[in-house]
Amino acid sequence: MPEYLLSVWHSPGVQHRETGPYASEEEMQAAFQAVGEFNEALRAEGAWVYAGGLVAPEESVVVDGTRGAEPVITDGPFTHAQQHLGGFWVVDAAGPEQAEDLAARASKACGTKVELRPFQA
Repeated sequence: MPEYLLSVWHSPGVQHRETGPYASEEEMQAAFQAVGEFNEALRAEGAWVYAGGLVAPEESVVVDGTRGAEPVITDGPFTHAQQHLGGFWVVDAAGPEQAEDLAARASKACGTKVELRPFQA
């Protein structure tokens, strides 16, 4: 089956110190529970490949190995953008329609938009 990337996007302007993109601890816990239930459904349906959440872009480093013998490593983020990748799923889907259904369910679970992209064949 083809694999698809479901990527979760957050807006930097809506980040909260303790709860990230969620307005409250309760909202964050509800999303975590919904995402956990979605993950279990993916496993039960045989669509699960891998998933993970990411720390804030400010905690990243940028590694540039194109400038000579030693890589240049700098504090991130790589780019300052309107949105940043907050997490992702890699799923198996029979085709685009099933992948779109999984992306819609993922978006509902995490409470934000999800970008759907197939992997190259």
